[in-house]
Order: sequence, then structure tokens, then C-alpha cells
Amino acid sequence: MSLTNNFKMLSLYNQRINNQLLDCCFSLPNELLVKETHSFFSNIISYWNHILFGDLIISGRLAKNQIAGLSLEDLAGFPIPKSPNDIYYHNLEAISELRKKVDRVIINYCENLVDTDCERKITYQTTEGKSFTKSVAELTQHLFNHQTHHRGQLTCILSQFGADYGCMDLPVIVPEGSQV
Repeated sequence: MSLTNNFKMLSLYNQRINNQLLDCCFSLPNELLVKETHSFFSNIISYWNHILFGDLIISGRLAKNQIAGLSLEDLAGFPIPKSPNDIYYHNLEAISELRKKVDRVIINYCENLVDTDCERKITYQTTEGKSFTKSVAELTQHLFNHQTHHRGQLTCILSQFGADYGCMDLPVIVPEGSQV
């Protein structure tokens, strides 16, 4: 499987899992969405905001370098990420609306990504002001790893709240695999 096909598959997985987990969260009472979890983030709403933060900041770094046709215009109207603790929205409806738009941007980016893009290096600054130079492939992989990491924490919280979020296995969620 080529790297770019792998990223396309991961973008579809990302979208489908986000929809699946949002559906699960919509089935919960609001009290559970804002209940203190005593975990990495204080509540379910904070987890969703942080996952969006990661997607927005990495997408912004790629857009500034116009990778795979992604431009800052594609991110117009989205919140500007400033801190890992950003809270863009306090309600699941608004989070879900933004999540769907961001997922579409990620899918479009991955659909346009080519191998030569993946080899390019870009330099960016972290929110702490440290400068890094990474390949586009590394940043794209980090985009997906960041989402997966924090969704894993989120599913642990959902399990503790007794919610059934369903199967999250990649071969089941994206059965077409690298043929996307």
C-alpha cells in the first residue's frame, strides 16, 4: 500500500469513527458530557475540543505551505488554534458541525496528497514557540496518531459511563482498505 493510499484510508476511518463516537455522545445526557472525568481532559466536551485543536493546528501548518492543494482559504471560518486547552464550543451540536467540516477538509487533503508532497519538509512553530522541521508524511501521520490517541482516551471515559460506542477496528470500519 502506498503512503498516500494509507492516508486516504485513515482519513475515511477518521471521519467514520468521529461520526460513530459523536452519535454515541449524542445519546448521553448533557450531565455526562460535562461531568469531571479525572482524566487527561476534564470532560467529554474538552476531549472533542482538543481533538479539533490538533486537527486545526496541523491542517493550518500544512495549509500555510499549500500542501496537496490545501490553503488557508480552506480553513477560513474555522477557529484559530492557540492552545491545546482551547474550547471552541461548549455544546455537542456545534462541535459536531465543526467536526464534520474539518473531517471533509482532511479527506480532501488526503485525496490530493501525492508521494512528492509527502517527501517535502516544512518548518513550523509549536504553541510553545519551538521550531520544528518535519516531512509532510510525518505531520500527516501525527494528525492521525493524535486523533487516535485522544479518541482512545475518550472511549475509555465512554466505557466508564456505560456507553456502547461500537466496533472501532480499522478493517471493519474501512473494509475497502487501501483500495480507496
